[in-house]
Amino acid sequence: MNIREQSELIEKQTLSKYACLSENSKGRLQPEEKCPIRTDFQRDRDRIIHCKAFRRLKHKTQVFLSPVGDHYRTRLTHTLEVSQIARTIARALRVNEDLTEAIALGHDLGHTPFGHAGEKALNDIFPEGFRHFEQSLRVVDVLENNSQGLNLTYETRNGILRHTRGIEAETVEGRIVKIADRIAYINHDIDDAVRAGVMDISDIPKDILEILGTRHSERINTLVLSLIENTSDGNLKMEENIQSAFDQLHKFMFDEVYLKGHAKSETQKIPEFINSLYKYFVRNPNEMPKEMQDIAQRYSVERAVCDYISGMTDKYAIEIFNSIFVPHSWNVKI
Repeated sequence: MNIREQSELIEKQTLSKYACLSENSKGRLQPEEKCPIRTDFQRDRDRIIHCKAFRRLKHKTQVFLSPVGDHYRTRLTHTLEVSQIARTIARALRVNEDLTEAIALGHDLGHTPFGHAGEKALNDIFPEGFRHFEQSLRVVDVLENNSQGLNLTYETRNGILRHTRGIEAETVEGRIVKIADRIAYINHDIDDAVRAGVMDISDIPKDILEILGTRHSERINTLVLSLIENTSDGNLKMEENIQSAFDQLHKFMFDEVYLKGHAKSETQKIPEFINSLYKYFVRNPNEMPKEMQDIAQRYSVERAVCDYISGMTDKYAIEIFNSIFVPHSWNVKI
């Protein structure tokens, strides 16, 4: 037996009957020879970590646009926190930690610059509509690896596509990532909002804090422990009072942070910004990078422009906007 086969045997001997075993994967879009060392899900994880879209996450907004300070979350640090929480849950429930990690690391690859404000702006202007979870799948299927895609397994792709609202993922690992994503962003957004002076922890209703905890780590521990202790037969579930408090906390963050104050005032600038870039490149597709011009030939100019803008980091988008629309100084010799 090679190392991969030994790992597959260990999975079979140790994981829950609800786990998705590597050897039972439905396979890849294009068949490949298996790795002698890594399982299929481990290879998925590695391909995601080494792709360009993953590296760009470090310069994409999570909630607060262009914050001053080194400790605010980015889309990359969010992804790592989701991965950590999801892996903790997966290990405790004895399901496939490698598949869980691959889905978690890939779930936000399709996110736009400027967070959900950028996503909404692209959704409003792109004729086919734009949803970041669908774009994440497009990134790994089409755009990465010189437009050849990463050729991930069915299970990883399904988990990436189903990590947010709508139809649930087919695997328990994918469903774990969906919950871990929510646990991560609600709690780290509280941390960032307090750091930014947008809110104080005492602003959160007292009854929520009494149930979930006042400290960042305490709230995460409460939610993760409740999920682990109350899950049975592969059905993920928290205690009713904890789930209710978590839902109330989610609503509080939307009402008091995401949709008002500083975050709201900054996001109001994004639609015109995105629209200007989109319309410009639709009129001038030859000014996009060569790979995006190739995408325009394969699909459509609008599709390529959407792919190009959604892949931009915040900084790069601002640089491109300035180079196109902002007058530059110049020297004239007299």
